[in-house]
Amino acid sequence: MNKSVVITAIVMLTLGLALGHFFNQPSMQQTSEVASEKKPLFYRSPMNPTVTSPAPATDAMGMDYVPVFKDEDEPTGNPGAISIDPAMVQSIGVRTAKAELKSFSRSVKAVGRVDFNEQKIGRLHPKVEGWIDGIFMDRTGERVEKNQQLLSLYSPKLVSTQQEYLLALSNLKILNKSPIPEIREGARTLATSARERLVLMDVAEHQIKELEESGKIRESLHIHSPFAGTIVRIGSREGQYVSPKTELYFIVDLSDVWVYADVYDYELPWIAERDEVTMTLASVPGRIFKGSVEYIYPYAEQKTRTTRVRMVFDNPELLLRPDMFADIVIASDRQEHAVVIPTEAIVRSGASPQVYIQRAAGKFEPRTVSLGIEANGQIAILEGLEPGEEVVTSAQFLVDSESKLKEATNKMLEIINLKRDKDSDSSGTSAVEMEMPKQDQTNHRGAAHEGINHDD
Repeated sequence: MNKSVVITAIVMLTLGLALGHFFNQPSMQQTSEVASEKKPLFYRSPMNPTVTSPAPATDAMGMDYVPVFKDEDEPTGNPGAISIDPAMVQSIGVRTAKAELKSFSRSVKAVGRVDFNEQKIGRLHPKVEGWIDGIFMDRTGERVEKNQQLLSLYSPKLVSTQQEYLLALSNLKILNKSPIPEIREGARTLATSARERLVLMDVAEHQIKELEESGKIRESLHIHSPFAGTIVRIGSREGQYVSPKTELYFIVDLSDVWVYADVYDYELPWIAERDEVTMTLASVPGRIFKGSVEYIYPYAEQKTRTTRVRMVFDNPELLLRPDMFADIVIASDRQEHAVVIPTEAIVRSGASPQVYIQRAAGKFEPRTVSLGIEANGQIAILEGLEPGEEVVTSAQFLVDSESKLKEATNKMLEIINLKRDKDSDSSGTSAVEMEMPKQDQTNHRGAAHEGINHDD
C-alpha cells in the first residue's frame, strides 16, 4: 500500500515538472518576434542629426536619442532612400504635393496704358467750303452709328454741282433717243461724271436719289458718320465757316482697344507675338481681361531703355477707357503638358537639383531632376519626375540631411563588412576584433558613425 502511494507521488511529480517546463517555454510566435527584432545601428540626437551615440542616451534638453535601424526593404540602387517614423514625420512638419500635368508659362509683369486702336480712328473733314447751318450731334462722348447724320452744311459749290447734275440728267433724257451713238454715249458720260462729283463731295446716296426723283436743288446737304463709334472731339459749331482744313469730328470705335506696356531688356527675350495676356484695372475690381500681344516695336525708348509692346483687348462693354493704367501679365514661353511642382520642393544642396519622393508613409527617396521655367511659385520639371508622384515641399532639408547621413552610413558599413570578410577569409578572425576588446569594439563603431555624421 505504501509502495503504490510512493510510485503515484513520483509519477505525479514528474508530470508536474514536465508540464511546468512546457508552459515556461516561449511560444514560437514570441521566439520569431524576438528573432525578428532589429538591433539599432546607433542612436541619433533628434535635434541635431550629426550627433550620434552607440548606446541609448538623452540630449541636454532631456529628449531621447532616436534609434537608427538598417532598413532591409530599401530599394537597391538608391542608397539615399530613408524611412522616418510617421510620428516623427508629423512632428517635423513634412508636407507633400503631387506633380501636376498642365499648361505652364513664364509670367512677365508690367504696367500698361490703354489707348485707342489707331486703325479705328476717324477724323471727319468737309470736302468743300461752306457754313454749318445745323448740327445734330453736339456732345462729346456720345455714340454714333454708321451713316448717322452729324450736321448739315450749306455750300455754294454743292449747290452748283447739283445744278450741273440736273442739267446732265435733262440733257441725257433728250439725247438718249438720238440716232447717233456718239451723242447718246456723250450724254450718259456727262451725267455719270456729274453724279460722281456729288459722291466725292460726301453727298449721301439717299440725297442723290432724292435729287434725281424730285429734280429740286437742296441748299443744305447732310454729312454722315463714316462708321460706328464714339465722339471724342467736336471741332465746329453751328454757323461756323468750315473748309477742308477744318476737323468736324474726331470719332473712335472703342469695340477693341490697344494697350501699351514697356518691357525691360532682360524680359524681352521671353516675349513673342500672339502670347496670351491678362489685365486687371483698379476701376473694375475682380475682373480679368484677356488679350494677346500683337506687336513688339523694333526700337527701344531712349530715356527708359525699355521696349514697347502693343496688345489688343476686346472692349464690348466699353469698360476699357483710353489713358487708363492697368496691371499687365504676359504669359510667355508657354509649354503644354508640362510636369509642374512647387518651387520650394527643389533641393539645391548638391551639384544637381533634387526632389524627395514619398513612396509610402514615412518612405522617402531622392531624385535628380532637370528644371524648366519658373513662375508664380511653381517650376516645370523637364526630366526625372512623373505626373502624380508626391514630392516633399516642407522640411525637405531635414529629410535631405537624413538621406545624406544614411548614404554615408551605408557606405561605411559596406567598407567595414568588406574588411571583416577579407580578414575572416585570411585568418578566420576579424582584424578589428583581434586588436581591441569587445567593449572597445562597440565604442569604436559608434565613433566611426559619429565621424561619418560630422564629415557629412
